[in-house]
Parts: sequence; C-alpha cells; structure tokens
Amino acid sequence: MQLQATRTTITEPAREIPVLMNVDIVVVGGGTTGPFAAISAARRGKKVVMIERFGSLGGNLTLGLNTKPSGAIVGGLPLEVWNLARSVGGAGEDYMAMTKTGGVKIASPCDPEMMKILLTRLCVDSGVQILFETLVSAPLVEDGAVTGVIVENKSGRQFIGAKVVIDCSADADVAAQADVPFIMGDGRDDVTMQPVSMYYTMNKVDLKRLADWARTSDDVPAQAIPDSVEGLNYGLWLTGFTGMLRKFEAESGIKLQRDNITLKTADGLMYVNGTRVLGVDIFNPVEFTGAIVECYRQIEAVSKFLRENVPGFEHATIGQIAPVLGVRETRHVQGEYTLTGRDSLDGTRFEDSIAADASALDIHDPKGGDVDFRGMKPYEIPYGCLVPMGVEQLLVAGRCISADHDAHARSRNMPACMATGQAAGIAAAVAIDEGVTVRKVPVGKVQRILRDIGMPLHAEEIR
Repeated sequence: MQLQATRTTITEPAREIPVLMNVDIVVVGGGTTGPFAAISAARRGKKVVMIERFGSLGGNLTLGLNTKPSGAIVGGLPLEVWNLARSVGGAGEDYMAMTKTGGVKIASPCDPEMMKILLTRLCVDSGVQILFETLVSAPLVEDGAVTGVIVENKSGRQFIGAKVVIDCSADADVAAQADVPFIMGDGRDDVTMQPVSMYYTMNKVDLKRLADWARTSDDVPAQAIPDSVEGLNYGLWLTGFTGMLRKFEAESGIKLQRDNITLKTADGLMYVNGTRVLGVDIFNPVEFTGAIVECYRQIEAVSKFLRENVPGFEHATIGQIAPVLGVRETRHVQGEYTLTGRDSLDGTRFEDSIAADASALDIHDPKGGDVDFRGMKPYEIPYGCLVPMGVEQLLVAGRCISADHDAHARSRNMPACMATGQAAGIAAAVAIDEGVTVRKVPVGKVQRILRDIGMPLHAEEIR
C-alpha cells in the first residue's frame, strides 16, 4: 500500500486499554516538584504512584544540571531533603550572594547524582511506587472529574485509576488535556516567555585561581566567594563577564545569545549557565529540537570564551551536557486564585497560604537583555493557586501553578516548586481522608500538618 503524501490526519482504531493499577493518588512527573508531592502523600498513608518520563528523579535540578535552588530553602520536606544531602556530602551550607542590588540568600547547590539517589530512596522508603521511563498520554475525565491517567511505556498503553491526580509535569500537560483554562507566558497575543537554555559542566578548572581573579574583577559584579579553599567546592558563584563577552564577540566574530554567564560549583565541579534561545515553542518538536542544536553551538562558543579569557579555565574541557533542555516558562493554569506580580513583591497575606517562599526574583529577559536576579522579601502562595478551574480531583504544583507572568519570576524557582508539591501531596491525602473534593479540602487541616513538619506559611515567619 502506498501512503498519500498529502495526508494530514489518520484515524486510529478504537481499542480497549488494560488497567495497570488503581491507587489513591497519581503524581505526574518526577522532576523537582513531583517527589515532594508523592512523598508527602505517601507519608499520610496513601497509595501513591509517581510517573516519570526519564530514568531518574529531580528533573531540572538533577538531569538538567541546575543544582541550585535560586533562593533559601526555609522548612518542611525540602529542608529535610537538603539537610540529608548535606549529611552525606551532597550539598554545602547556604551562602549570601552579593549582586548589583544587594544580597541574596541562596541554598547551596547539590550534587545532582547524589540527589537522584536521595530522592529515589525517600520515595521508596515512604512507599511510593515509581514508574520510570513512562509517559502520561492523557487524563481520563468522567462526570467532570479526573479519575486516572493513560500511560505508555514498553508494555504499551495502560490505565492507572486514581482518586486524585497531581499534575507536576511543569508544563501543565494533564491540566491542559483536561480542558483546564490556561495562559501561555504573559497571556498576550504575541506571547512572551522566558527563554530556554541548557546547563553543562567543565572539568579541570582551577577554582582557586578563578576565585582569586574574580575577587578583584570589575566584570563580575555578582558573586559569592568563600574564604576557604574547601568552601569553593559548593560555595563559589559568579555572574557577569559582560564586558569580556562583548570584546570576545567583536574580536572572534562569534555571536552569543546572552550578555552574561553564571558559574557555580557543586562538589568541586564547575557548572556553566551561559546559553539562551529566545522565542521557542517547546510544544513544536521541530522548534524544540532546533533549540537543543543551538544550545550545543553556544556551549562550544562559551567554552572557547572561558578558556581564552578567564583565569582558571586555561586547561578546562567540556564535561557533561544536560540531556534535557531547561525550560523556564510555558503554561500557567487558571486556578481558584491567580498569584500576581504585585502579590509576590508586596508579600500579600493569604489566609489559605500553604507556603511562604523566599526565592529570588529571577527574570531572564524574553527579549534577550540582562538577567534580573534580586533578593526580595518573602511572599506567600495560597492554596487556590493549586486548584485549577473547570475540573475536579486535579491539583497542579510546580511552575505551572496559577500565577501570572510577573509572579512566575519567583514561583518558578525550585524552593517554591518543592513547597507547592509538598502542599499538593498533603492536600490530596487530606481530601481523601475527609471524603471531600480537593477543591473543598479543609485548608486549615492542611496548614496544621504543614506547620507540624516545620513549613512556614506566612511571610513574617521567615527569618
């Protein structure tokens, strides 16, 4: 049979899908958010399955080689995990990064490989069933409520039934397919979103030589440099190089896509954040692939710049390139409440707050300008941001919560993602215990549980 070249659609035959399992809670996505939701729910005695498309946990934190939370981790399960990492040498102490606008308290980067192990261990110990290398194809919506998800892996298509589904996919994939309303980026017709990028590491960097030079360089305006040589293993953080980059571009004819580079260490290894691709529709596979190819080009160029211009990099080589593209912004679901930029800057008080967050304001200019990275006073995230409109028994957590483009500059950061995951897991468990929908869960009970595990709920509780 000869296929028609002009064909635009095909008809897939109907088929019965076997049920793999029925559980209390399905967590979609095992990235920076999902494990905190899954562990929190399982510790409340619920049968939880977490579905992850890759073969390890942590997402952008680990696979993406980001390693750094971009803010302080202030309590609850996130702090438990970070303290556990510290206890096994997988993270250092918090430090104060000095920027052009003042100090920013930042939790130490983690060793991404150790963090993969720790997150997996905590999930298994709490009773979470992880399904690695498994994709969620679609939710099943019956009578206006999500009742499970269809998954695909090497066994084919299967169904997992659930009383509650928590969408920790980062891009609100489940919510979108359940017809939850959402906006893309800033919500305008000419959608503006923060750019994508890709982390990588470099070997054979002389950290002491780099630190000594950076202390006196006018071209590294944002930095954290430990006093001790041992402190360099987890505590070196440098952002800038703008003047040097412009000179390099002019002399070499190589065009880069951003005018600064961020360097940081984790377990003595150098992590480089120096790539950027603007205006990528990550839901278009051709554009997505093109962005990865462009990041590879930029990684070569940035490495050449560092070797030729920055003391300490003379003999450095590319180590590992993240196997995933770093995506900062896509869908924002529309929830019971939409967190605004003003809320995140003013620290609006919410009676249904499920987390106080101290993440930095971290904006990568969608038009290609400089990064705006600033420490801000703490703010609060209300439960309503986790409850999407239009469907029942679905919660969202992570960077796809109901927040506008401006608030997203803080709520997309890892401490907030971990905190919303934690709250969603607890809320789902409480809703099942109380026999109510997640929309009508007694938030006061969720808050009491969060307080019991040391999570601050209001801005003034963060010191």
